[in-house]
Amino acid sequence: MTELERVPPGVDPSVPSSARVYDYLLGGKDNLAVDRAIAEKLLAVAPDTRLVARANRRFQIDAVRHLAEQGTRQFIDLGTGIPTSPSIHETVREVNASCRVVYVDYDPVVRLHAQVLLADAPGIASVQADLRRPAETLADPHVIGLIDFEQPVCVLMVGVLHFVMDEEDPAGIVAAFRERMAPGSHLVIAHAMAESHPEAISQLTMATAGTSAQGRFRTHEEVLRLFDGFELIGPGLVPVQDWHIGPDEAHLPLIDGVPRVLIKGGVGRLTA
Repeated sequence: MTELERVPPGVDPSVPSSARVYDYLLGGKDNLAVDRAIAEKLLAVAPDTRLVARANRRFQIDAVRHLAEQGTRQFIDLGTGIPTSPSIHETVREVNASCRVVYVDYDPVVRLHAQVLLADAPGIASVQADLRRPAETLADPHVIGLIDFEQPVCVLMVGVLHFVMDEEDPAGIVAAFRERMAPGSHLVIAHAMAESHPEAISQLTMATAGTSAQGRFRTHEEVLRLFDGFELIGPGLVPVQDWHIGPDEAHLPLIDGVPRVLIKGGVGRLTA
């Protein structure tokens, strides 16, 4: 940490944050030296990681725009990260101004930024909660006040479930939300894959071991199982840079070839 680096209250500058690492990869400024160090180690073995981060963000925006166009008016974004434009609410409200959005993240830095960005914004809320405790999120008064679970809702878990270890039961977390979702609801997941380059996986694992940024790279079959109860739409579970619904000419490629850190994304529809 440099002398000029400002550390928000309650934040340990020696502990990396997945939200701030992602912010750095996207070109943001809301990160600390410890976050930049991890990102640079990853970039050293996987130079295209910045492009993957951009593709992951585009996947998220493409997915919510499509769902808003199909009539979805409620969105819960789990593991929001540092606010980035275009945001979820900016995107879906371009389609319909009545869309409601709840942002959820446990990082106090994310919460601080969200409070400033969303101050007094009707139909939008920010909740500081841990994805690993879904009952608390679902019982939060902001969630209850904005989301009608009798109507379709889109739940986003983009770039967050790979920070949930096996013993923390990622499938159980997804199931807790699925059980509250009405037919016609959607689940959006993006996940780091075990098909990534072994050196990139090793470097990231060593750099983040024992921290909240520690990741679990899962196989295609493991990520597919997280969609149990949902029917995949569009191209299915594919690399985020390849996911789109619409004319090919409207979706210019960001990445040439297979990235060393592979992230796949998918959108599932709850039919019953």
